Amino acid sequence: MDYLVLDLSAQSLATAEYLAVDVETNGLAADLCELTEVGCVLVGGGELHDSFESLVRVEKPLSRGIQRFTGITQAMVDSAPPPEEVLPRVAELLEGRVLVAHNARFDRGALRGAFERCGLDWPDPPVMCTVALARRFAPLARQRKLAALAESLGIEVEEVHRALPDAETCARVFCALFAKLCANAGSLADALALLSPRRARAAGKPVRRRPPSERPDLSSLPKDPGVYIFRDRRGRALYVGKSVSLRTRARAHFCAPAGWTERAEVADYKATNSELGALVLENRLIKEWQPAGNRALRRSEGYVYLRARLDIPYPVLEVAYEPAAGRAVNVGPMRDREAATELMGQLNSLFKLRHCGRGLKRRDHPSAYGQMGRCCSPCLGDLDPNAYRRQLDAALGMFDEPGRARERLLGHVEERMKEAAADQRFELAASLRDRLERLERLLDRLTGVLEATHARTRLVLAPHPTAERYDAFWLVGGRVADWGPLPDGDDLSERTERALARARPDGLLAPEEVDEVRIVSSWIAAHDPPERELTAEVDVAAWVASVTSGTAVAA
Repeated sequence: MDYLVLDLSAQSLATAEYLAVDVETNGLAADLCELTEVGCVLVGGGELHDSFESLVRVEKPLSRGIQRFTGITQAMVDSAPPPEEVLPRVAELLEGRVLVAHNARFDRGALRGAFERCGLDWPDPPVMCTVALARRFAPLARQRKLAALAESLGIEVEEVHRALPDAETCARVFCALFAKLCANAGSLADALALLSPRRARAAGKPVRRRPPSERPDLSSLPKDPGVYIFRDRRGRALYVGKSVSLRTRARAHFCAPAGWTERAEVADYKATNSELGALVLENRLIKEWQPAGNRALRRSEGYVYLRARLDIPYPVLEVAYEPAAGRAVNVGPMRDREAATELMGQLNSLFKLRHCGRGLKRRDHPSAYGQMGRCCSPCLGDLDPNAYRRQLDAALGMFDEPGRARERLLGHVEERMKEAAADQRFELAASLRDRLERLERLLDRLTGVLEATHARTRLVLAPHPTAERYDAFWLVGGRVADWGPLPDGDDLSERTERALARARPDGLLAPEEVDEVRIVSSWIAAHDPPERELTAEVDVAAWVASVTSGTAVAA
């Protein structure tokens, strides 16, 4: 990191002006990091002067965790000015001043990334970090978090995790240590050298970033969902990415340059009407072109599937991050892996399925689960595979009918409990009563989709983030049979008929379809878009008209 700015380096510390800055973000890392709030306090002569604060509108929705942590809600940032309006004011305040921040590497990086995404030149001011100041001039302060450090210096802290209060606390910490800094450094250049990390001093020249004038022209990219493609001078794809705002997201790649960014000469794009359309198109183009800059596709964080691969005589249930291809049944996606694993255990015990892995080791005696009556013990070698398969089909059949898995599971346990009580097997009935209560609590906790991916054939409308436009997705047997901008009238009916004709008689999921099924099902589970079952009784055109006019009712 280059801390020196030539026109300020010889200035006296006492006469220089400083801007204490704090930023709040959406909690994401690298080029996904967006500002949610900026706070600035002008410091000069060891005293606090003017201040500035502003919330900042974000592109991606805030997580509930970051809203609880900072107190900044989605409604607050939705009504805030965009970064294009806030950052020029910050640049104006930084002109001719030293940026001061607590853990300055983070705040400087977040600000610089925001400037890059907006296509603004980063002012690149000298930077001082109050953590570095405390490390050198307040060594007895063992805790260097901002609030703890301030309190150890006798500074009262009333509010934390908001930009302006934290910037004011940072400014007061800086003023408390400023006299010691002046006693050890005569000029601003001396102070910056004194506080710069050893790694920064030894690293030599920083990595050169391409200035905006040398980058591909991004002005033609719209602020709509879609896929952007960076190409080299020969037209070969270097990187494919998706975004709900193409221009903003494409700029972010130059905040933290990768190897391919230096070779990017042209930026192309393919617009869609929705984020889901962008996700599907990105997945297909990456597989087709295999650009050097793309890493392996990210899994949908937090979503898992309960699945059974049916290519062995005694299949087992398993929890995995993606659906299984080939002869398999997949249930999900579900949000909570721990809860999904507990559900798998409940099904194994209720239907006496195998608890071991896919490899079946022969035994002379039943396993512990077999001895407790919770496994039918195919490992003994005397069980008909068809009998075991009937048990597995009964377990998986709980998820065949959309929206009824909870009712079926609880009903199955309750029926067994009543049968045990009628047969005067009261100990078993009490055990099943306890299991019913545990299963009910588990299903209350489990979020996501509790049905087999192949169970429904439906039309899903994925909306544009701001405009009244949609992408239509025809999902047949869990896979994408067709998709594109929502058509009108006869074209809608014709495409629906063609999509239904693409149903596979075998119902198998091809290996190349696994990623797409995972992407689509996870997005639908997270966003709950308008959808409708495709049956002979459904008037698709009338339903679409009701959705687009805002009068749709639940299916």
